[in-house]
Amino acid sequence: MNRILSALLLILLLPATASALTMTDDSGRTVTFDKPFTRIISLYAAHSENLFELGLDEEIVGVSRQEDYPAHAMEKTAFSARDGVERFLAAEPDLVLIRPMLDRGYPGLWQALERHGITVVSLQPNTVDEMYGYWRALGLLTGRETDAEGMVRTFKDKLSFFEERLAHLPEQERPRVFFESIHSKHATFSPGSMPLFVLHYAGGRNAAPDARPKRDTNIAAYGLERLLDRGKDIDFYLAQYGAMNQVSVDKIRNGPAASRIKAVLNNTVFLVDEHLVSRPTMRLLTGIDTVYRLLHW
Repeated sequence: MNRILSALLLILLLPATASALTMTDDSGRTVTFDKPFTRIISLYAAHSENLFELGLDEEIVGVSRQEDYPAHAMEKTAFSARDGVERFLAAEPDLVLIRPMLDRGYPGLWQALERHGITVVSLQPNTVDEMYGYWRALGLLTGRETDAEGMVRTFKDKLSFFEERLAHLPEQERPRVFFESIHSKHATFSPGSMPLFVLHYAGGRNAAPDARPKRDTNIAAYGLERLLDRGKDIDFYLAQYGAMNQVSVDKIRNGPAASRIKAVLNNTVFLVDEHLVSRPTMRLLTGIDTVYRLLHW
């Protein structure tokens, strides 16, 4: 879990010249720049959302095909890693923001763009602490360092409010929650992940603390047997839904031996938009409030 934290917080503001900055991205790429980037293509919806939060509407010249927030993100020209180099060049970007999954999948495209003088940066945090460094990295790249610090400050201030809201509720009295990540695999989330961060500040207890990550991801395979073993102690069953987990409440209720899960019997099975609990954006705060209302109202 320290890999991305070191990549982001070791942004290493090392002066290459009197005015240049050098940073290392999450794929180990070294990037040197001496002025903010002003023509940006973002190929990850979380990047786009955060860039808009930083007030960079005019600087964004392209976005991914998976945009959904804010509304004006959908008004931007959509790009894909499957597009040819020429389509990217025609937009005249000076920065293309990607994430490690795309970096590994299309190395030839990024190398071609770099040969044409376009900077490519790969970023994706896995934890909230890494998210703060990630926001600061975006601020550094775009000359919006003050705005990025404002995002961090606002986020932390709201967390303090959430903590105060839960002050009357002792840890041992908080409901136990199984938080599903991928229904077909009976998977949950690994310790330190953003969805479990959301669950904690929403006043829930993780019903699967023994889950461990799979291949250095936030997804933790759990299995039907362990899930059912804990079934009688699961007060709420939450499932993220979206592209990663296309599930329904009925599908969970009608699953194998689901009647052994307390939450199914008590009709406390709910879906939560994955964008509110898994994306490294300010909307994690909305996710916390959404889950809090499900658990405590």
